Amino acid sequence: MSASIRSNVLEVTNIQCNYEDTVVIKDLTFRLLKGDIACLLGPSGCGKSTILRSIAGFEQLVSGSIKLNEELIASPKKCLAPEKRKIGMVFQDYALFPHLTISQNIAFGLSKVRDKAKIEAQVAKLIKLVDLDGYQLSYPHELSGGQQQRVALARALAPEPDLLLLDEPFSNLDAELRNRLSIDVRNILKTLGISAILVTHDQKEAFAMCDQIGVIDQGKVQQWGKPYELYHEPVNPFVARFIGQGTFIEGITLTPDTFSSELGILQGNRAYNWQEETKVEILIRPDDVVYQPGANLSATVSGKVFAGTATRYQLRLDSGTLIDTIFPSHQDFLIGESIGIAVDAEHLIAYKIA
Repeated sequence: MSASIRSNVLEVTNIQCNYEDTVVIKDLTFRLLKGDIACLLGPSGCGKSTILRSIAGFEQLVSGSIKLNEELIASPKKCLAPEKRKIGMVFQDYALFPHLTISQNIAFGLSKVRDKAKIEAQVAKLIKLVDLDGYQLSYPHELSGGQQQRVALARALAPEPDLLLLDEPFSNLDAELRNRLSIDVRNILKTLGISAILVTHDQKEAFAMCDQIGVIDQGKVQQWGKPYELYHEPVNPFVARFIGQGTFIEGITLTPDTFSSELGILQGNRAYNWQEETKVEILIRPDDVVYQPGANLSATVSGKVFAGTATRYQLRLDSGTLIDTIFPSHQDFLIGESIGIAVDAEHLIAYKIA
């Protein structure tokens, strides 16, 4: 089914949530298409988990509304009980029952189903889906952290929810397992056609799992879009700094798409409607800078981190400005070495200095 004819599974419209007298979320609006996986991404304390809790039914709205499959489930005057919303939730701490087997933990999500054969069939299906065949009679303490999180996911999926909420689900896992499990979870959700919202502060996790990402700051969506759009088309300096790495350098406009800076004359693929000689700050991503022997522009290697196929370098310009770069690992330079560089940035982002 094409995205153009898919309907919204979730509509969040101008919601506000308070904690005592403090406004945590204000004027928040976004929509999620059926079958999509979205992420609420932002720094700690920005209100991500409060948004998730309000969708789940654990937080009362001060204003605005939330609809699930066009049904109003939350407003200042209405708050449908969490157990009556067809929403599943996976928590950071797994929340498994230690005295129940893996099969029993998953079946707990089917507590309202009376047909024993149906329960057994659904549990068997999910155990196979999350790759835990052979662990049916094991207990949570006998499983690794990644396996426990798979059990928590299976339990949340058991009643076939319309929407799945994942609150920092991989934060207790090591980086390698987190990356692998995030891809596995995405594949599971896509296989079942389940819509989901992930809350995290980990960009790699968000990029690996999600079709759409909302960058949250101070209780508001700063930008909502695909990972590619957020990285290459950040709408403001906060999103630019938060998504990916980068360095801001000062410059002035020469033409609508050309700037003068300490990195030379830079031209991008978009036009800005600022006057000539407007002062701007220009975003330089690590992959915008390339090694170019004999170039007019040079920089001194001040730091390096080998990362297998690539090496991250910190370069110092003559002005003292430090920029981060990524070069193929066969381009091996010494600390203190001067190298020629050039800027190859088709997606050149600039912001007017107030």
